[in-house]
Amino acid sequence: MAFTFFMRDRPTLEYAADHMITYASGRSKIKIWDAGSALGQETYTIAMIFAEKMNPFGFKNLRIDATDHDSANNFGDIVTAAVYPYDELQRTPVELFTKYFEPAEKPGCHRVVDLLRSRVSFQYHDLLSYKPVGNDYCLVVCKNVMLHFQYPERVEVFKMFHKALAPGGYLATENTQKLPQEVAHLFQQVVPDAQLYKKIGD
Repeated sequence: MAFTFFMRDRPTLEYAADHMITYASGRSKIKIWDAGSALGQETYTIAMIFAEKMNPFGFKNLRIDATDHDSANNFGDIVTAAVYPYDELQRTPVELFTKYFEPAEKPGCHRVVDLLRSRVSFQYHDLLSYKPVGNDYCLVVCKNVMLHFQYPERVEVFKMFHKALAPGGYLATENTQKLPQEVAHLFQQVVPDAQLYKKIGD
């Protein structure tokens, strides 16, 4: 599990959305894989950013697959319920908080609105299986996860992401996480001040 919070590394996710929306224009399905989603804070941050940037019809074609290695089997319930304490939401800009959260039955908590929840699904997945959860993804996001892996494991996980991406798709990683040299030929960095990469080759 990776520790994260709402709006963490928002600039990189904004870059990713800007590039990916242009790339995916005309697609009937737009797939995003949030690998290592933890309790869903990053997943719903991604959903908010895309909802703001896409037209409503395009957003209905968006699907975010949130995955994590959840041995206790409760991450999925939390991501699906999408209920979070207010103190976890304070980094969210007021205009986004007002638009995308509603009061929950649990005191002191708010729930992500259905517009975003309907675009997200959670499933168990172990990145160290080196088997992608799917394919033809326009964007893979993996943040605050690779630091838990050994170097050879990172190489194999990046190879897996390359396999999961559609041709020309994008990969967003932690800003402190550089690509291993062994996979540098598989991706091209698209902005100098963020770890956002475009897939090279098939």
